[in-house]
Amino acid sequence: MNILIKPIITEKATASSELNNCYSFFVNTKANKVEIKKAVEAAYGVSVEKVRTINVRPDRSTKFTKTGIQHGKTNAMKKAIVQLAEGEMIDLYTNM
Repeated sequence: MNILIKPIITEKATASSELNNCYSFFVNTKANKVEIKKAVEAAYGVSVEKVRTINVRPDRSTKFTKTGIQHGKTNAMKKAIVQLAEGEMIDLYTNM
């Protein structure tokens, strides 16, 4: 099971990484905090202090078109906010 899907690179996530040493990732929906901690430590070679997770519900939408009403939804996701130990950092831009 691949636990880390991709890092979240937004203005809010970048500011959090610079100020609070917290990094955000999209993770597998079935992964728990212990598995996320081990995956981040193995992938980036850092020590993790705290892991917080967020389950994001799917967004539902309805569109009225010429052919009728179209219903749709986005996928459910899980985000993990990982706080690293003091003095550690992850360079997310080198692997792009």
